Amino acid sequence: MFIKTPDDTQIMTIERHFLEEQQIYPEATGVLTSLLYDIALAGKVIASQTTRGGLAEILGQSGNTNVQGEQVMKLDELADRMVSRLNDHTGRLAVMASEEQEGIIPISPRYPTGKYVLLYDPLDGSSNIDYNVSIGTIFAIYRRKSEDGPGTLDDCLQKGRDLVASGYLIYGASTMLVYTSGMGVHGFTLDPSVGEFLLTHPNIRMPEKPKYYSVNQGYEKFWSEGVRRFTHYLQGDEPDADGQYRKGLSLRYIGSMVADFHRNLLGGGVFYYPVDNKDPRYTQGKLRITYEGAPLAFITEQAGGSSSNGKQNLLDIQPTSLHQRTPLYIGNRDLVEKAEEFIRLYDR
Repeated sequence: MFIKTPDDTQIMTIERHFLEEQQIYPEATGVLTSLLYDIALAGKVIASQTTRGGLAEILGQSGNTNVQGEQVMKLDELADRMVSRLNDHTGRLAVMASEEQEGIIPISPRYPTGKYVLLYDPLDGSSNIDYNVSIGTIFAIYRRKSEDGPGTLDDCLQKGRDLVASGYLIYGASTMLVYTSGMGVHGFTLDPSVGEFLLTHPNIRMPEKPKYYSVNQGYEKFWSEGVRRFTHYLQGDEPDADGQYRKGLSLRYIGSMVADFHRNLLGGGVFYYPVDNKDPRYTQGKLRITYEGAPLAFITEQAGGSSSNGKQNLLDIQPTSLHQRTPLYIGNRDLVEKAEEFIRLYDR
């Protein structure tokens, strides 16, 4: 539906946008549209809780530890349950997987299975919950590979190139949903007065001139030579291969990947989380390719940017496990390619 503003301007709702995009595909059945709308609904519920955090006594740790060995926040558990329970009975999914759970999430035999697979990080940046910093939900949707019956692990372990849709919700000063189904990137802002997501950022493209670089520079001493030199290049203190210096970018780092990514998507820049030698758990990187890297890489490419693990595009990586970690460089294409160049030159 359209909502009219006092000046008679028409604003498109997320439901109308999904339906119009669906009409582009003659073979579309509406199942993906309904799945995306249910994810948006989950976002509304999670947003209602994040804004009431202190009042609802859902701040702090739950006392549990997840598969990553990290302390689980109470809101982590709420968000995980919300996404799962809104999607496990609809007949649209063959299987799910969550960053918070060790194995796949099968669909109960009580419910029919569908043709899609949903992977999600229910609450990215949850270590910042108690500090009222922006956090988010990341999701990735694939078509199942198995023919029928219960979904399998192989259905979840697909390259980012095979994504049907991906997106994220960011819970901050306002709640936004940003997504792509391979036809550009679109952003919607939740209007709490009507309880609906409205199209506010159509056809998002990364600005050609970047403003920011985002990295936890406190860990610089644990990085490789190539990553350090790339960082100095971004600061304007290191020449490129042609001996040219660039004007330095501004450092912005929140520590919630969704928030850092969202800012750079709109303002231009690069977010990276390289391998570091500080923690033996992260010798292959810290971020997960399935729940974080691939879905955000798909959005970035649709917005004109690129992504890499330092050697190859994130979308071309075949994951071999649900919680596989990866180094990550994501943002403006020229900056990602420059990161690969420095790593290739200095990290042999």
